[in-house]
Amino acid sequence: MITSQTRRLALMTVLAFVAGMSGVLAGRALLAPDTRPTSDFHEFVHQGLDLDSAQKAALEQLEQRFATRKRALELELRSDNARLAEAIQIEHGNGPQVAAAVDRSHIAMGELQKETIAHIFAMRQILRPDQAGRFDAAVVRALTEEKR
Repeated sequence: MITSQTRRLALMTVLAFVAGMSGVLAGRALLAPDTRPTSDFHEFVHQGLDLDSAQKAALEQLEQRFATRKRALELELRSDNARLAEAIQIEHGNGPQVAAAVDRSHIAMGELQKETIAHIFAMRQILRPDQAGRFDAAVVRALTEEKR
């Protein structure tokens, strides 16, 4: 026979799980920045700028370095989101642990954004002046176009 205490414990367990999952989903939806250039931008850089072989080689090196740093920061963000989910599960509200977890994730998001901007400027440095103007316009479009 199931006692009321067992039912209460089961209900609390289910509610804690739902709260944790909600925190993870909210963290992913609200806190994870979209720092990836659009595929249109990436394609434009590789196909639309008429890069010479030296520029292509330099771009490849830049992209490899950026990919490594980006992966590390994305792992940090994932870890921050897990801490946020745990804080939400513990506090069941916007308490000090939740606020601290949000603040921590903002640091990693900011670093990822800074790294992305540095990567954009590093790419620009390998371009000729005639390519740089088209690149700048593409960056502005990528940053200002509405998401679909």
